[in-house]
Amino acid sequence: MRIDIVSIFPDYLTPLDLSLIGKAREDGLLDVRVHDLRDFAHDRHRSVDDTPYGGGAGMVMRPEPWGEALDAVAGSGDGVPHLLVPGPGGVPFSQAMARDLAEQPWLAFACGRYEGIDERVVEDSATRGPVTVVSLGDYVLNGGEVAVLAMVEAVARLVPGVIGNAASLIEESHEDGLLEYPVYTKPPVWREREVPPVLLSGNHAAIASWRQQQRLSRTAYRRPDLLHASATLQAAVGEGLGDVAGLRLAVATPADAPELLVLQRACWVPEARANESFDIPPMVESLEELRSSFDGWTTWVVRTAGRLVGSVRGRVSPADPAVWETGRLMVAPDLQGHGLGRALLAHNEGCAPDGCTTLWINTGSRSAGNIRMYRKAGYRLTPGPGRFPGTVDLTRLVVRRQSRTPGPARNSSSSG
Repeated sequence: MRIDIVSIFPDYLTPLDLSLIGKAREDGLLDVRVHDLRDFAHDRHRSVDDTPYGGGAGMVMRPEPWGEALDAVAGSGDGVPHLLVPGPGGVPFSQAMARDLAEQPWLAFACGRYEGIDERVVEDSATRGPVTVVSLGDYVLNGGEVAVLAMVEAVARLVPGVIGNAASLIEESHEDGLLEYPVYTKPPVWREREVPPVLLSGNHAAIASWRQQQRLSRTAYRRPDLLHASATLQAAVGEGLGDVAGLRLAVATPADAPELLVLQRACWVPEARANESFDIPPMVESLEELRSSFDGWTTWVVRTAGRLVGSVRGRVSPADPAVWETGRLMVAPDLQGHGLGRALLAHNEGCAPDGCTTLWINTGSRSAGNIRMYRKAGYRLTPGPGRFPGTVDLTRLVVRRQSRTPGPARNSSSSG
């Protein structure tokens, strides 16, 4: 990945030579280039600012040096960079944005100062390539450099190879809209405070369950704004989605099938693209085939204000009565990333009959987001290919909690 940064204080960016980002630059994983905006100012004072039209306090950065600087950056490589302009009036920076930017080959950052950059610079740049004005938070800084340092680190650490242990990225705060669980190390007792016993138990399924509950509790206490109306603490930790105000959980009926088919197609388009095949059951299944699947699976649907926004289905495996299968886990695209999918997964897991000891789920081998969520829920990839072409299987042991009333569990040879 190449990253260009334009600033009137290039020394402000020297921390990018340190730690993992600095090592990634040395290893050739990141090509970070810092440019001094004043090199593109041609008067003897190397001026880059002037008074604002219309009056007002402060100074505004002039368009001429910015235009030349950004033209020089764009002309120094193949293609066009995605220009990011830090500013309090931009869209909020988030982990989801960091993941998206980490997949792009070339980013450029324009560090504004004073009252900001002449708006025409943003407008002009947008005629040649993507431009995003982005805010680090609801506060004001003296300039864009601090924000760029934060954003570059958040993005660069997601570039493959920058973090030595890629698995450490999976269970971090904000990766699925929740904060990270608390962590502990040796000694087991410090100042009369003990490490939670479950972490010493060796029971990986119980540990995964405890960590998920801790993430939800911590998010509700510290960042309740992250808990979307579609998913609350009660829904995700076992009190049942049916208890959530505004949501209605029910077993699907044939009358739900048309809406369910539309939601299914909308949810599986990104998966089809990621796995480079639209020839997958959720995309080619007919309405009648979907209706007939209700005979073999217990399918749950969630509605809010009458709209169908999520679904999941479960059954006892036809091949092994000790295995409870989860299939067709889906959430409306505009509600994804807020915990509803994890809550639906937990609900379906809780419906497993007493005789089931293993939970099973299947997803595309390139569906990184799904695999990440399932691993955080305690699932582990099984060796070899999945049940269907181009897929992987994941399993974990059943963790028994307080029982909830399950729907009828039936056997069938229908696919997941």
